[in-house]
Amino acid sequence: MSIAAQTDSCPRQPIVTGTSVLALKYKDGVMMAADNLASYGSLARFKDIQRLHPVGKYTVIGAGGDMSDFQYIQKFLEQLIIEEFTSQDGHDLGPAQIHEYLSQVMYSRRSKINPLWNSLLVGGFKDGKSFLSYVDLLGTTYSATTLATGFGAYLAQPILRKEVEGRENELTEEEAIRIMESCMKVLYYRDARSLDKYQLAVITADGVKISESRHLSTTWSFAEGIRGYGAQTQ
Repeated sequence: MSIAAQTDSCPRQPIVTGTSVLALKYKDGVMMAADNLASYGSLARFKDIQRLHPVGKYTVIGAGGDMSDFQYIQKFLEQLIIEEFTSQDGHDLGPAQIHEYLSQVMYSRRSKINPLWNSLLVGGFKDGKSFLSYVDLLGTTYSATTLATGFGAYLAQPILRKEVEGRENELTEEEAIRIMESCMKVLYYRDARSLDKYQLAVITADGVKISESRHLSTTWSFAEGIRGYGAQTQ
């Protein structure tokens, strides 16, 4: 099949999508957050989607973008973990190896003009070290103490940087949860493709824990003072 024929059969844009994923380092490990919404265009279609996925013993990936592509990524990562386990060579894949593998896959698909339409955060904890990195549909990668995808990169990242950077070695888990909840609340108020139901992933020396869905406590009374809201005419 020619390159032109292949590109004609490739998806030109994501269909069912998830929005922001947030992540930060704190003194005991890495914490990640993502809401449970997958939108069909502007329709809030699926409200119980888990966008934080454990990979092996030490790693969690969080995905924004196309959810069918994310399901495909989950499938081949599961196969990778099985192959690593069956080799019985005394080694386990850690977050750095998972991230490197994903970066190669994403860049390869981009080079074939058939990208996986996702922005991924990879967080983990292994051998006493926290790991947090980003990779997107172009194969672009970078690492930081705080990361966010989607609208979170504009709305939540300034809050994360203010609260976390320079304090990552002293932040407690309780403080990290408070910061994440504050960011998720801002996103729910400001991002029309977000939801007030979200999950937290905590990756520490004790392993990976992904919470049940949590609900944000919000109020919309302030909106009555906004011009153009509801039945206001002036």
